[in-house]
Amino acid sequence: MKIHQSILVLISIYLLGCEPKNSVDHNALMTSIETFNKAFSEGDLKVLDSMTTANYLHTNGSSKVIGKKGWFNYLEKRSKRLQSGEIEVLNYKLDETKIEYFGNSAIVTGKVSVKVKDSLGSKENKYRITNLWVYENETWKRAGFHDGKIK
Repeated sequence: MKIHQSILVLISIYLLGCEPKNSVDHNALMTSIETFNKAFSEGDLKVLDSMTTANYLHTNGSSKVIGKKGWFNYLEKRSKRLQSGEIEVLNYKLDETKIEYFGNSAIVTGKVSVKVKDSLGSKENKYRITNLWVYENETWKRAGFHDGKIK
């Protein structure tokens, strides 16, 4: 009887110490972020659409929260300006990146530096960002975005 209890205790300790198998590919998130940022800087709406959730929410320091449709309305105008040469992205860089995983989700924080050239010249801005990414259908998609301009 004591042997059975000892075995049950050992099995319980082992099972409590084991992490559940997780099919989420954590290593692929940084690659997805890089692909997303490249698509944004180039105005590639097809890639951006495939990498955002249907219920995507976008917030920045100068506007109210908008959904995916509202954000894509902005992106379409921006993409036309990029294609016409009216604006040119000279630099788009994410650094100081930190990722915290929560099951099939991740919060990504960092600093984005953007340098854009238009008819008035070039200007550079920096933003602190927080993104919510979710792992859907074996791929990472951005579900939420927030930024605040660094003065």
